[in-house]
Amino acid sequence: MQSLGRHVLAELYGCRFEVLNDIEKVEDIMVNAALEAGAEIREFVFHKFSPQGVSGVVVISESHLAIHTWPELGYAAVDVFTCGEKVDPWDACKYLEHMFGANYVSASEIKRGIIQDQEERLVANI
Repeated sequence: MQSLGRHVLAELYGCRFEVLNDIEKVEDIMVNAALEAGAEIREFVFHKFSPQGVSGVVVISESHLAIHTWPELGYAAVDVFTCGEKVDPWDACKYLEHMFGANYVSASEIKRGIIQDQEERLVANI
């Protein structure tokens, strides 16, 4: 079986407050994470919450990177979804871990769009 994409869900803990709470820094880091992974950026949008926190998404030709931060907890929830063979979502996650100064990361990968070939579909339907 093959999949259409790889989706990494990452929990970043122990990140620096001053980075997670700065919309310009978060935007810059997320855009550069996409580039680090070899993605082609289409557009991006970020929002700063009051009193703290940033959410945003980077749309790439290969899918997207998204983030929501809780600076007061030193925590960021990130997902990196890539399609095709060219872009490695783990490269983006490693870059994010480094740039946010995370002390601990919990991450897992989900295969998206698992496609069975014709022969496997026939066997499964018997």
